Amino acid sequence: MRNTQSTQLLFELSHPGRRAALLPKLDPEIAAASEPLPAHQTNDAPPPLPELAEGDVVRHFTNLSTLNMSVDTHFYPLGSCTMKYNPKRNERLASLPGLADVHPLQPAETIQGMLAILYELQHMLAEISGLPGVSLQPAAGAHGELAAMMVAQAYFAKKGENRPIVLTADSAHGTNPASAAMAGFQTKTVKSNADGLVDFEDLKSKLNDQVAVFMLTNPNTLGLFDHQIREITDAVHAAGGLVYADGANMNAILGISRPGDFGADMMHYNPHKTFSGPHGGGGPGAGPICVRDFLEPYLPSPTIRYDAEQDMYLLDDDRPDSIGRIRSFFGNTGVLLRAYFYIRSYGGEGLRQVSEDAVLGANYLLSKVKHILHVPHGDRCMHEFVASASKLKKEKGISAMDLAKRILDFGFHAPTVYFPLVVDEAVMVEPTETESKETLDAFAAALFRVTEESGDLIHDAPHSTRVSRPNDVAAARNPIMRWTKDK
Repeated sequence: MRNTQSTQLLFELSHPGRRAALLPKLDPEIAAASEPLPAHQTNDAPPPLPELAEGDVVRHFTNLSTLNMSVDTHFYPLGSCTMKYNPKRNERLASLPGLADVHPLQPAETIQGMLAILYELQHMLAEISGLPGVSLQPAAGAHGELAAMMVAQAYFAKKGENRPIVLTADSAHGTNPASAAMAGFQTKTVKSNADGLVDFEDLKSKLNDQVAVFMLTNPNTLGLFDHQIREITDAVHAAGGLVYADGANMNAILGISRPGDFGADMMHYNPHKTFSGPHGGGGPGAGPICVRDFLEPYLPSPTIRYDAEQDMYLLDDDRPDSIGRIRSFFGNTGVLLRAYFYIRSYGGEGLRQVSEDAVLGANYLLSKVKHILHVPHGDRCMHEFVASASKLKKEKGISAMDLAKRILDFGFHAPTVYFPLVVDEAVMVEPTETESKETLDAFAAALFRVTEESGDLIHDAPHSTRVSRPNDVAAARNPIMRWTKDK
């Protein structure tokens, strides 16, 4: 039976004078803070913090930790967001004192170990992408997109070309057009064809000397590898533009296909989706970018280089064409370290196996699900697939959101719904590559059972969670981020 009292807010559990520990008086007593500090810099009273016993605090946080689904407790078929297998050893290695205790303002000569790891990581990411120029600075995938668009802008400015337009695929992540707009570009959308791939004729009709970049994801958000990719990149290059590959789905092609080899000029990695890294909760994140050699001078500064004469690693700020610093210090090293240890642990053959397992798992699940939900694009997929609940909604009034909510009652995290926009009532499913056949079978069985249930039962789901169906609009527009006595 759940202890609901302990899941109240700490402020609600607070009682004046209650303490977790009683400390002895200092001997000798130190002067009151008001004595050495000016009066206008001290508060009239202590801050209104909750007052609790140790048991209250332990039970509160222990109970809270069991309310959410997590990769440690549940299967996460969250399409596009790729809940990666995060080995615990990477957490331990990234928190070793020699790495976790480094201060970002230390001189380079005192952090040679850290810089050596990051320098090696740059080369690893370059090799995996087929693009030699690397910046580890961006703080997230979307930040990497923005940095790359700024690199493209600087490149064309240096050439004296005015190219104000960025093309984005209509199946792209929403961050693609947003990043291009933030960098100062106008955006135009390229349609998908009936197979869910780039409509090549539509792309060609929009290519001209005004286009700076075409941004696309490959494999795309429908879980399909675009077999026209070489023709696409050749056409963009023939028009004088650059190709940006959204690297969100790199977990499907590691060691199999490289963006640099199929014609991309720039890309970003999502370490939390492709390698080991924390996911969710808003960060911290990382979004390193890779570019072709002729774009390398424009990368953010500093980059990390090895100076043979001094036999040491340096933070290189001597980059006159750089777009400048876009992140404090040299990036979110904690996230980058986890990616480094993940890559080192698997090695080249292991990384390829990761992608092969991801594709195998997704196709197995697709074969189990396509008889339950219509899958509009293809009998095969890469790491994820997109089904449609439109028929279910039409016949039984059960929407993609209803289905996603009800699946929570069976102990599974909900799949992504309503993305990508090119599929009506989209249900986007992506199994982590390490999930067993038994888990995939259980998820497919639960999905089938939901589609057989009555609409009345499903419309009120989930029935087993503490919060069932919050008002999404009110939560977004009027978030209550801080407790007050009036609430």
